[in-house]
Formats: sequence, C-alpha cells, structure tokens
Amino acid sequence: MKETTIGAESLAQMVERAVAALDFERVRRAYWEQEEFVFLERFLPPAVVAEHLLPHVQRLRPDVHRAYVPRFKKGGSVSFYTIGEKAPAFLELYRSPALLAFLSRLVDARLSLCPEEDPHSCALYFYTEPGDHIGFHYDTSYYKGARYTVLVGLVQRSEGCRLVCRLHKDQPGREPRELQVATEPGSMVIFNGGKLWHAITPLREGEERVSLTMEYVTDPRMAPLKRLFSNMKDAFAYFGVRALLRGRR
Repeated sequence: MKETTIGAESLAQMVERAVAALDFERVRRAYWEQEEFVFLERFLPPAVVAEHLLPHVQRLRPDVHRAYVPRFKKGGSVSFYTIGEKAPAFLELYRSPALLAFLSRLVDARLSLCPEEDPHSCALYFYTEPGDHIGFHYDTSYYKGARYTVLVGLVQRSEGCRLVCRLHKDQPGREPRELQVATEPGSMVIFNGGKLWHAITPLREGEERVSLTMEYVTDPRMAPLKRLFSNMKDAFAYFGVRALLRGRR
C-alpha cells in the first residue's frame, strides 16, 4: 500500500511520532481506572487531519450508506471495502505498527487487525442529518477473543452530538460516572466496547460529526454461524447488502 506523505514524513511515521509523544504510564493508568476507557484529547495535530484526512472524507461522501434502526440508531457509514478502494490513507493509520504495539501494551493483550472480510474493521461514521444518533449499548463482538475500539475524531461541528460513556455501570461497589466527549479533529478514544455502556447523542439541525472507527481483536477467528449473524447486522444496520457483496468479490 502506498504511504501518504506529510511533508517529508509518511502518515505512518506521523502516527509513530504521536505514539512516542504520549505519557504511556499516565494513559495506561487512566485506561484501567476508567474500566478500559481512555480519551486522548489531541493524538494527531488538527492540521494533519485537515490536510491529509479530511480530503478523503469529502471524497467518500457519495458512498455513505444511511441506515435507520427504530429506537437504536440513525446515521451513515462507509465500510472497510470502500475505504480500501478510495481512501487507503485511513488503512495506513489502522495498520500502523506503532499504533498496534501501543494498543497491545495498553490493554495487556496481543492485538491483531480484524480479518479483511469485516466491514467494521476500519470504517467511517457520518452524523449529518438532524436526529442522527446511536442509543446506549455495549458492543457485541462475535469473535472468539475480545474486540477493542479506537475512535479518531475527524469532524466535530456540533455542540450536542457527543460520545457519552457511563463508567462502572455494572461494577459492584463503584459509583457510576457519566462522561461526555466531543471528538474534535485528531482526538482519540480507546475502549473495550464489551465493557463500556456508551451512546452518541442526537445531532441537531445544521450540525455535523464524522469519526473514524478502527477495531482490533485478540483472536480473529469467528464461527460460521456467528459470521452469518455479524453479516446480517452489518447489511441492515450499517453498510447495506451491496457493500457486503462487494467484500466477497
């Protein structure tokens, strides 16, 4: 895959430098104290996002598939398959060896990329119409191992559309705590979706929010029946049947 260059640096090198600049022990402490959740307010410089990632967001707007699931979600998505064809810079970020090594240290597990037949592995999520949202939920993973989510902010032109996290919701002896996070360009959120009760609050008129979501797993295997369930969910709630058919070419 051709690297995206930023001046004399590739995007992969820029990510490596961003990882090296982190106070790892502080990030690690926050991650575990917050039940496997941490927010990095400025992982990538906003200028890097504006110059080298946002043009790809604009290019992919015609490919957004909108879906509405009553009482749960409304919004648009672009799958891994389309990103791979039209915006490989996002895959360069997803596949960064430095990022993968950092995440593995952080979660105390050897992580790997999701299989390429998983349209969620590296995907864009567009909140562009009033009422776009996702209700409170835990992430359902059909993989044999655990799945971790990394969210990178790209567009946050909204005062109301936020990632909301309820920490310690089902943890005995801990006082539940709610956090609302504005994913400004270049920010990063890392969490174990199977443990974090989270939602995206509704978008208001004239606002917009776009984020990149990347998934990493401890075991990339999935039983055939669970793969079928996962494909059905992806087809009807996120990317559409056409996207899944494209992924099987």
